[in-house]
Amino acid sequence: MPSAVILGVVGVAALIAFTSHQGFRRPPPTAPKEQVTEVPRARANAESGSGPAGDTGAMPGNITAPQGGPKIIIVGDPTKRTQDPRTAHLPEQDMLEQSPQGPLPVVAPDGRRPLDVYARPWSGARGARVAIVIGGLGLSQTGSQQAIRVLPAEITLAFSPEGNSLGRWMQTARQDGHEILMQVPLEPYDYPRVNPGRNTLTVDAPPASTLENLHKAMGRITNYTGVMNYMGARFTADAKAMTPVIQDLAKRGLLYLDDGSSARSQADAIAAQQGTPFAAADVLIDATQDRGSILKKLDELERIARAKGTAIATGSAFEITVDAVTSWANEAKARGIEIVPISALVRDPEKG
Repeated sequence: MPSAVILGVVGVAALIAFTSHQGFRRPPPTAPKEQVTEVPRARANAESGSGPAGDTGAMPGNITAPQGGPKIIIVGDPTKRTQDPRTAHLPEQDMLEQSPQGPLPVVAPDGRRPLDVYARPWSGARGARVAIVIGGLGLSQTGSQQAIRVLPAEITLAFSPEGNSLGRWMQTARQDGHEILMQVPLEPYDYPRVNPGRNTLTVDAPPASTLENLHKAMGRITNYTGVMNYMGARFTADAKAMTPVIQDLAKRGLLYLDDGSSARSQADAIAAQQGTPFAAADVLIDATQDRGSILKKLDELERIARAKGTAIATGSAFEITVDAVTSWANEAKARGIEIVPISALVRDPEKG
């Protein structure tokens, strides 16, 4: 048989043997198309691990991508998005109103409120929760630096409009994870002998002047979730004087914190009428500047929280207060107390 024919037969036999052993090759399977699932916002948050305030803002729009799962398009309320922690010191430009008194917070065109966007996330757990608000930031450079550096990030900080370098301290506080408030001086009894400071809101002023002075305080910084009174026993007891303030805060998507120092305050009732997010302090921790006394007040705060579920305390950025709160907070967390931002404990009509 000619050699060429022999070689051809051998080649065909080898090919048949190889293919019968290996099987014919098939093209690789095509990857399935990306799975997209629409779910309510609450479930999307739970699946992506974000807190009750909504998604963290780290991803664009309303899209979350839980690790190992399908892309989830959130079809719920977009107003609950909080800031990315990396940019928490920068104001959201679509939530600012430029005014003669400075930049003022407003609700964004898409409905996001400063109360939601600038809020510090928390666990959402139902255990005993406390919020501690330390005020007077900005009045003392050393005291402000110490408070921001030492206090746990869960502590809410409130800034005085009388302070200096407020923009710098605000940015530092936000970068360190603190939620912040703006304090507003309100008329006390015996005013002006007892004087909260410049641009105090007074009972006898017309509403336009009241709002102008309110905005002068509010325009000192940005990135806060709400306003807290400084003094103001006479002002908060006057519903006519107080109503324009509470109305303005509701319109701007801010909370109001009553420091709880006056039993005559009408703020709670007015806030309920106007639909303004509201909270009132249960305990003033440092009326007496003594470490033992402050710690006793903090223990009282814990007892209230265990009995009611929640409790709120206020204090000032004195060195002794900052030291006592820091020590107590670390121990309280070990006892199962969760320290939450003030925004977590407000009565908010939008959240039911």
